[in-house]
Amino acid sequence: MKFELKWMAWEITRRCNLHCVHCRSSSELEVKDHPDFSLEEAYRILDDISSFAKPVVVLSGGEPLLRKDVFDIASYGTSKGLRMCLATNGTLVTKEVCKNIKESGIKMVSISLDGSTASVHDDFRQQPGAFEGSINAARLFKEHNIPFLINSSFTKRNQQEIPKVYKLAKSLGATAWYLFMIVPTGRGEEIMSELISPEDYEEILKWHYQMEKNEQDMLVRPTCAPHYYRIRLQMEKKEGTKIKKRSLKFSTGGSKGCLAGQLICLLDVDGNVLPCSYFPMAGGNIKEKSLKEIWETSKLFNELRDFSLYKGRCGVCEYINICGGCRARAYAVYGDYLAEEPFCSYKPRRWLEKTTSNN
Repeated sequence: MKFELKWMAWEITRRCNLHCVHCRSSSELEVKDHPDFSLEEAYRILDDISSFAKPVVVLSGGEPLLRKDVFDIASYGTSKGLRMCLATNGTLVTKEVCKNIKESGIKMVSISLDGSTASVHDDFRQQPGAFEGSINAARLFKEHNIPFLINSSFTKRNQQEIPKVYKLAKSLGATAWYLFMIVPTGRGEEIMSELISPEDYEEILKWHYQMEKNEQDMLVRPTCAPHYYRIRLQMEKKEGTKIKKRSLKFSTGGSKGCLAGQLICLLDVDGNVLPCSYFPMAGGNIKEKSLKEIWETSKLFNELRDFSLYKGRCGVCEYINICGGCRARAYAVYGDYLAEEPFCSYKPRRWLEKTTSNN
């Protein structure tokens, strides 16, 4: 099977003006241990990417708008035929920023919204005014005809907000709403006790199925929730219906669970190529090898693509091909990225048969 790089997050800075509870990046405006690379290096990296593939490239961080040359990077990527996007927390968006977004060829922008009110969102982002920043960014994007999607991250502290945030995202005119189920990485490792329980997780994904089934105007998708695709297939079979598959030109597309190292990757500020934004191990570094060599020959990436190596319930699950379990979450909880998905409550048929026979 050929694994083609379709989507790539690129951490162009670790610097950020917020201190979000779940984030892997820094909350400092200057980061000595992980400094920004030069514009010349950015151009070299874009040359490397475009010589091998034509993925969606999402300029991320930290907060990418803290780099004064972010639009130079975007413009060069556009000139190389790459589909450039931007991921921002929204607080630094202005009319001038919107003008630069359009002129640099950025096709899609994502902003973060983790609550339907300032009290909830600002608590999650640990910054007063963060909510108003996101709302203002959405207003400016609509005013300047810039397509935007909304990413929303959830833990126990804000899981009751999920239906409200969905309605707010729709009312703001978002092109898409992505429901993120937190993966404990970076500062997220400190919030294991805040993670939504497997039981609530299952019910939330069932709610998402019913919502998606009726949603006509906005693309909705759960992220870092690979077993949603098992749940959706189960419910489609039960109800005798089938949800029409939709995707964005600037998303990974398709209907599959964990895509880490299979269709997507993260390039961090130090040049490390990781399977996804929440996976702490690298397949290689672009300062030492080309992206093509890392993508095609990395032992880590190739193991993630080989389902026969998966362990526990994932290893015997009949839904392995459409789910795969979150590899970053397995690594965070068990220290083994091939272990079973720890926040999935499903008991595969073969696992039950084996358990019964052993008893």
